Amino acid sequence: MPEPFDALRRPSERVDPDPDFAAELRDNLRRLILNGADMTTTEAPAAHAELRSLTPYLAVSDARAALDFYVEVFGAVRRGDPIVMDDGRIGHAELAIGDAVLMLAEEHPEIGHVAPREGGASVRVEVPDPDVSVARALERGATLIRAVSDSPYGRGGSFRDPFGQRWLVSQAASPAAGPRPARHGEAMYFTFQVPEAEPAKTFYGAVLGWQFTPGRVPDAWQFSGPGLEGGLWAGDRQVGWKLMYAVDDLEAALTRVREQGGQAGEIEHHPYGHTADCTDNQGIEFWLWQKP
Repeated sequence: MPEPFDALRRPSERVDPDPDFAAELRDNLRRLILNGADMTTTEAPAAHAELRSLTPYLAVSDARAALDFYVEVFGAVRRGDPIVMDDGRIGHAELAIGDAVLMLAEEHPEIGHVAPREGGASVRVEVPDPDVSVARALERGATLIRAVSDSPYGRGGSFRDPFGQRWLVSQAASPAAGPRPARHGEAMYFTFQVPEAEPAKTFYGAVLGWQFTPGRVPDAWQFSGPGLEGGLWAGDRQVGWKLMYAVDDLEAALTRVREQGGQAGEIEHHPYGHTADCTDNQGIEFWLWQKP
């Protein structure tokens, strides 16, 4: 019985390279070099992208070209190989963009899966540099809808790609920047003070859907609801909302409290910052906070 490695002893024979493989290799290298120049991110998108509660699923007129377009324009990463149907159309493909997944397929009019011809929904996508992404899109046949500009909600623009889809391109927040710091005078936390915790939890849980988790001190609860987070604190104290305001200089702010007829307590030091209990000139309680 011949040994499996006997074939290695045979003379080598030269073969012509597969032209399709060579073209694909050149294309992949070109994308990596182009995307690496100015579309770098701190994480590999394919490794960290996940299916979420809402995932766009696009119908495109040319799925192969669309996949290339989204890789080049958005810095997307392919998730596996597309599923190709018997007739050659792509029946399913996935891309990772940031931490999210984009799904798409070729148009299948027989089941109503068609790209929009006019109007249609828009998909918002965050990119490191919207100016670069929109410029690339226009170079590759997209139609400009709104030029990239600054606005109160960030820098961005919009375009329609060559496959019928509308995109809202926005500046991605820098991971290194962290959360926006609280500004002087901003209400950055609040506590709802009540006589008893359990009746309040039952009432607001049933009426507003608030959810509660135990706090760090007795009779205190963290709560969250639609667009709302705060603390519920039970006990023998002023009933109602007690806000915490950010200040740049806590000692200077406490001096102003006293000058304006209010009362200022002692400064307390916590891991999350320096605070002081205060009362305004009409007896309403509040906190002042300075970052550590």
